[in-house]
Amino acid sequence: MSSNDSADDEQAEGEDILELQIRRGLSELNRPTSGLSLSALSAGLDIGFGPLLMGVILTAADPTFGELPKQLLLGVVYGVGFILVVLGRSELFTEHTTLAVLPVLNRDASVGKLGRLWGLVYVSNIAGALVFAAFAVAIGPAIGVVEASAFTELATAYTELSPMVLVGAGVLAGWLMGLLSWLVAAADSTIARLAVVWLITAAIGFAHLPHCIAGTVEVFGGVLVSPEVGYVDFLRFLLFSTVGNILGGTVFVALLKFGHVARSGPSARDFRLD
Repeated sequence: MSSNDSADDEQAEGEDILELQIRRGLSELNRPTSGLSLSALSAGLDIGFGPLLMGVILTAADPTFGELPKQLLLGVVYGVGFILVVLGRSELFTEHTTLAVLPVLNRDASVGKLGRLWGLVYVSNIAGALVFAAFAVAIGPAIGVVEASAFTELATAYTELSPMVLVGAGVLAGWLMGLLSWLVAAADSTIARLAVVWLITAAIGFAHLPHCIAGTVEVFGGVLVSPEVGYVDFLRFLLFSTVGNILGGTVFVALLKFGHVARSGPSARDFRLD
């Protein structure tokens, strides 16, 4: 195969992924409000299993276990909640910061529709995450699998960061989540999708990058168990992590991926970018 043929194949694959992402984005943008909200509420609840398992690890880890193995294990279990959400096809806000932007860039949907989708999914995700955090704080210590101090440790890892660091780290998390959406669309099997989701979200967990929805479970859990973490700390985390996640998903994935495919040459299909 010539180098030109290889380049054409790569371009076609990129166009196929973008086309699929645009179709999926349009489908989400046109979903009824009730179905969208319930799916997003489910995602906010399900994603909490990752932070809960992180609390279990922090509680059960032997002090002699070592910091690096513990951090690696925390990253691995952090991905569990994302697997439940992404493979379960629930609506997660940070996926839509990339996915739903693409039809708008392609002029197939309005900014108003995008705002409606983002608003419904975000509010419902946060509601689900808050409910899960309250449930985890009530049940985890009662059955002896999580100590209250574990929730505090998870929360303060975020609340001690400055606003600029929260935004910057949030950009990295949103960037990775946007890539996750793109790579899941490219994966050709459930096993491949599982591997992509776990690899990327484990990286987010290992680096402890702030994800506005999963982080809500972590930080609000700390609010409920410790005077060290207040409601102002939670709202501050939520604001700056959300800004970072949006920037990471829209700028570094949606705009760049759409731009490079739309401008990839004469064989590009009918993608438009002025």
